[in-house]
Amino acid sequence: MAERRIRVSIADQRLDLLEGDRVVASYPVSTAARGAGERRDSEKTPRGRHAIDEKIGAGAEPGAVFEGRRPTGEVCSAERFAEEPDRDWILTRILWLAGLEPGRNRGGDVDSKQRFVYIHGTPDVAALGQPRSHGCIRMKSDDVIDLFDRVEVGTLVDIEE
Repeated sequence: MAERRIRVSIADQRLDLLEGDRVVASYPVSTAARGAGERRDSEKTPRGRHAIDEKIGAGAEPGAVFEGRRPTGEVCSAERFAEEPDRDWILTRILWLAGLEPGRNRGGDVDSKQRFVYIHGTPDVAALGQPRSHGCIRMKSDDVIDLFDRVEVGTLVDIEE
């Protein structure tokens, strides 16, 4: 079987799971409202080759809220989201990315892992298919659970404009 990898298209606001060149799953996402970029504190989605460095949240219920990569015990609902629509909700699962390109997305002030760049769940009522995140790649809960279960630590992730 061909090795699995992830391709994120900022332009299309899509995440594709590939086996070789074949798309085996495709999901709508939301990348950064401020566009693409690698600098620390830019709130932009970093481009280039990454790998999943950590998988966090296995078994958490859909909508489980994470802060500092730890579950808070809270579950986000549509009502809770309506109370704080501008909160950077990190829900359900976290795939923590590490950049693999020194000087571009690894090391110094462009290090994706030190910037806490994740693929993570967002409230299902939040808009996907439009750039709205603070730099991460947001997915609806069912989609991030599906992706989480199909990938391993070390899976390559290419983020392209």
